[in-house]
Amino acid sequence: MLTSFIVPAYAQMLRALSGWLDKAEAQKPGAAAEALLAARLAPDMFPLAVQIRFVCVQAQEPIFRLRGEPVPATLDARDAEAFPGTIAEAKAQIAAAIAALDAVPADALDGAAQQPLALAMPSGMAFDLTGADYARDWSVPQFYFHLMTAYAILRNNGVDLGKPDYVPHMRSYVRQSVPA
Repeated sequence: MLTSFIVPAYAQMLRALSGWLDKAEAQKPGAAAEALLAARLAPDMFPLAVQIRFVCVQAQEPIFRLRGEPVPATLDARDAEAFPGTIAEAKAQIAAAIAALDAVPADALDGAAQQPLALAMPSGMAFDLTGADYARDWSVPQFYFHLMTAYAILRNNGVDLGKPDYVPHMRSYVRQSVPA
């Protein structure tokens, strides 16, 4: 159940994020699009480049944590060298995160639902959870927080985004008209 919930949800929202960056490039060509990576909602919040990095990290961490594996050092969200400096680098990070999710076997995370999971923070605080608790109470909220912050930064900086851009995957569910 965890795999079929987390993996497709994160992958489709990462695809949406990549689409938002495509729109940003189309609407704000050249340097204006690149400048968005430094934009932030408030002075004490991280800029778009960091939000994108965090979204990509948050999408991939459960792949490891829920299988009881160490999170690779390459997924250290605080690694300033890994923050995208260009829209192309941001889209490459997103594509890599999608590829990692696409490589997860169909039930790879499901056995972790009731398994204990320790989540240690850089501050020294630690949480003891089950895999299901981790997914519901940490992974999903963290992923969507950074995703929505990225969306809000783009909107706040004049990128024309709306609900269809947020949930483009819903088009596949549109009911087809049936002739009377």
